[in-house]
Amino acid sequence: MYFLKPISDEVRLAQLTFKKNNKTMKLILCSIFACIAAILQSAGGFFPGIGYFISPLATGPILLFSLLSLPYGVMSYFLTFILLFILQHTELFIFPFTTGLLGIGIGASFSFFRKRISMIASGTILLLIGLTGLLFIFHFPILGPAVSDSISVLTTVSIFLFSFLYSWLWVEMALVIFKRVKMIFIK
Repeated sequence: MYFLKPISDEVRLAQLTFKKNNKTMKLILCSIFACIAAILQSAGGFFPGIGYFISPLATGPILLFSLLSLPYGVMSYFLTFILLFILQHTELFIFPFTTGLLGIGIGASFSFFRKRISMIASGTILLLIGLTGLLFIFHFPILGPAVSDSISVLTTVSIFLFSFLYSWLWVEMALVIFKRVKMIFIK
C-alpha cells in the first residue's frame, strides 16, 4: 500500500552530509531559512487577499531545515518567531501553532520514522493540537467567524480531516522539493 512504503534513504544521507558542514555554514543556512519563513508568513498581513494564499508556504523552509537537522530546524523556528515579532505582530499566534509546528513535526518525523503514514500522522496530530488549541483554548478565530470557538465534534472532525490532508500534501511536497534541491546539500 502507498502509505506503508518506506521513504528512501536519500534523506538520511543528506542529514549525514549536512552534519559535516561547519557550524558557521549551518547558522547561516538557519538564518536564511528563518528569513524566508518569516517573509512568507507575514505575506498575509502585507498583502491582504493574495497574501493569505502565500503565508501557508512558511511551512516549507522550516520543514526542509528540520528535515536536515532537527536542532537547527528548531532554532530556525524560534528565529522565525522573533522575526515575526518585528515584522508582523498579527502572525505571532498563527505561526507557532500552525505552519511552524507542522514544519517542525514533519521535519522531525523524517528523522524518527521511515513510513509515509507515520510522517503524515505526526504532522496531523501536531496540526490538530495547534488548531484546536488556538480555537478552543485561546478562543482565537483561526478559522474565521463562521466557526464557533466552543468545542464541537463536527468542528474537531473537520479540523482532523483538514490536518490529515494538509500534512499529506506537505509530506509529498517535501519529498519533491528535497529531490530537486538535494544536490545543494549532497556533494
